[in-house]
Amino acid sequence: MHEICLFEDTFSSFPLGPFPYDSDHSAMGEYHYYPEIGYKGQWYDPIANYNYKGPSWVVTSPLMDGHHMLEQMRIEQMRVKWSVPILAGGNTDWTDYTLEVCLRPLSKDLMSGVLFRYQTSLMHYGLFFTEDGLELHRVEKLERTVLVQKKLAWSSDDFQMLKVVVIGSSIVAFHDKMEVLRCEDSQYANGGIALCACMPTQYASVSVKSDAETIAFLQQKKMEKENRVLEKQKMHAQPKLHKKIDLKNFGAGRQIRFGHLTGTDELFFVMCQHQRRVFKDRYPFISCMTAVSVETGEVLWQIGESRDDADVLLLTTDLPFQIYDIDGDGIDEVIASWDFKLVILDGKTGKVKKEMPTPENVEEVDGLCGVEFGHHAFSRLNVDAIRIVNVSGKKRPSDLLIKDRYARIWIYDDQLQLIWKFSHNNTGHFPYAHDYNGDGKDEIFSCYNMIDSSGKLQWELPISIDHTDEIVVGPIDPDQDDLLAIVSGWEGFMLLDTQGNVLKRDINGHGQRISVGNYCPKRKGLEICTTTYWGSQGIVYMHTCKGEEIWHQEMRCNGNVIAPVNWDGSGQDLILLNPNAQNGGLMDGEGDIVVSFPDDGHPELCAEVLNLTGDERDELVLWDRKQMWIYTQDREQEKREKVYLPFKYPLYNASNYRGEYCFPNWVER
Repeated sequence: MHEICLFEDTFSSFPLGPFPYDSDHSAMGEYHYYPEIGYKGQWYDPIANYNYKGPSWVVTSPLMDGHHMLEQMRIEQMRVKWSVPILAGGNTDWTDYTLEVCLRPLSKDLMSGVLFRYQTSLMHYGLFFTEDGLELHRVEKLERTVLVQKKLAWSSDDFQMLKVVVIGSSIVAFHDKMEVLRCEDSQYANGGIALCACMPTQYASVSVKSDAETIAFLQQKKMEKENRVLEKQKMHAQPKLHKKIDLKNFGAGRQIRFGHLTGTDELFFVMCQHQRRVFKDRYPFISCMTAVSVETGEVLWQIGESRDDADVLLLTTDLPFQIYDIDGDGIDEVIASWDFKLVILDGKTGKVKKEMPTPENVEEVDGLCGVEFGHHAFSRLNVDAIRIVNVSGKKRPSDLLIKDRYARIWIYDDQLQLIWKFSHNNTGHFPYAHDYNGDGKDEIFSCYNMIDSSGKLQWELPISIDHTDEIVVGPIDPDQDDLLAIVSGWEGFMLLDTQGNVLKRDINGHGQRISVGNYCPKRKGLEICTTTYWGSQGIVYMHTCKGEEIWHQEMRCNGNVIAPVNWDGSGQDLILLNPNAQNGGLMDGEGDIVVSFPDDGHPELCAEVLNLTGDERDELVLWDRKQMWIYTQDREQEKREKVYLPFKYPLYNASNYRGEYCFPNWVER
């Protein structure tokens, strides 16, 4: 049977040196589009690991003939809740094919090999050299199954030839042209390929071939998908540039808040620059704060000294500030922590209206979570985040929640008088305030703890490791009262009721972001979208209102904020991925990119969803250190009898760690 080449690489097109990687192995990609710079050919690296130093993969030429090879450089144990070095390529639509790889594991201590029918770095088959021979694995999230193994002699001094033939449920493996393994398994019917090694390993060549009939089927399927997506794109408005704002020398990353600082309809944003103290990003402080009109781009006021260098972008935490009318006079204030003080600033001028010293660090370090080096870094609290809450039961929220990085919460009233403080295990990043019991006062869900309005622990989840990254609470499932949907790193995605019962849990990678919206209008209830970062990054999952997985997709890039977007006013919410013209755009609930950004030089670092232009639809705000571009729709909104005005997260509680939601709401026109 004649086979046609689908994929081939001898790495001759690569220059010698590292395959592109994030030199800082940072958390920037959690919510910034922060791509690795350099030539990647047909490959991408789906693994993010903060323990790494230097590159995982390097193009080298160890032989005297000058032949280029790709070498995996790390020693990485196979651990249940982490990921090994992987370099992925090909197309997840591939079905039946023959994969051939020439490789040389430079050690027998741990496994080295190749992955096939690769869907994500957590869902694939793998063929691996071991000390004793070869093993065929099936990987499904945290479950790794050895399907079949074969003892054989091989040498790390020589290059080895592997061939895998997959046809339907049949998997046949060859070593140096001899069949060595055979099994039947129907878990994965399609997927691309990847290189994967736990020890230093050289890869000299890779090829994928298939027969003409299969290739014709794949081409037909590709054409059908392109036509389907094209028809969808025609149904949706596409982005039209609405406005550009020059950020001069006060630009920053996702350290931005929006509000009405002058008491009028005019919208402003406040952008903060930072400096770091002590250790990585654990103790940043605000060094410059600039208030700017969204309408005119003019600076209303500025506090501190702005600076024009790349470091102002490279912060992977929140800064402690919000915009909110805390005193109820109709004009927003800016509430911030600055120089170990909690301050309330006049929205019009930036002048201090009220202030107090932040709490003293009097607690013993041994009993607190996440205090580096065994000492409080400062006598007073370096505030990590601020949230507006209502534990007092007033008609409108006017209490202030502040926290340190991982251990303690304090709540103050609008006169900056302490109401209560709380500490128990981990706080998570951004506690969620909600009146769960209907008594008119907020309870606080913080990491795994439900805290009542008086500061007492009501219940806690039976989990003591990792922490909750993002939370959404609300009417997700029409068969249930309000539910809590959370992502908690390697403790997974969870759906809870308000009594703390876990209704669904799926450890599907390091859960980083979560959103809820009407992504699939034909389905019952709302859908829950999650994505991963650390370890196996960039995997987007879509779930039903009951937490059951609908589909998964590895996005091949970072920075996917997965925020819901009311783009058409139709009641179908779309999902904002990232600002990149090739990898980003707006995705629908079936995983198709139905709105793409133009390739017009727009900023790509940061993206936010905001209703700005006067109709009910959302706009897309994109920015980097130097400029902000705002996109609206390229067509008028379709006239309907009712207007779609979904309930969304309030502007006054902004955070890089908030789960986003879009709860449907229709009103008479």
